[in-house]
Amino acid sequence: MNPLPHLDAEGRPQMVDIGEKADTERVAIAEGYLRCNEAAWSAIAERRVKKGDVLLIAELAGVQGAKRASDLIPLCHPLPIDAVNVQVELVPGGVYVRARVSTRWRTGVEMEALAATNAALLCVYDMVKSLDRSMVLDGITLLHKSGGRSGTYNRA
Repeated sequence: MNPLPHLDAEGRPQMVDIGEKADTERVAIAEGYLRCNEAAWSAIAERRVKKGDVLLIAELAGVQGAKRASDLIPLCHPLPIDAVNVQVELVPGGVYVRARVSTRWRTGVEMEALAATNAALLCVYDMVKSLDRSMVLDGITLLHKSGGRSGTYNRA
């Protein structure tokens, strides 16, 4: 098996051919954080952000992000997503996002889970940037992936 399947024999980018792969149940879970100052945190907590309910809108942005992963990442396959669940919650010092994406298809949904996490965090940033320009997106990582030839991965 080619260790870099997104490159052809001449080293040019290519979309991996998944036509012969079997459909399997696939799940991916990702998480990430947004660190913010007290003013932004309090505005979110007290629902004083003029653009609306930050946590709820960020959850919607996360779902949309999962659905658009292949539009953002050049060699990512568009795929039929069965379910997306994005949880956005206020935690000490910021906002935590956890996204779970599942499908029954020929390729995994890791990029969709990571895109969902990023989209939700970027939505929070956009909604409160007037209160804190120094916010940091942090710890965006894949926690779990299952299905397919490579089997199950759980972050230790």
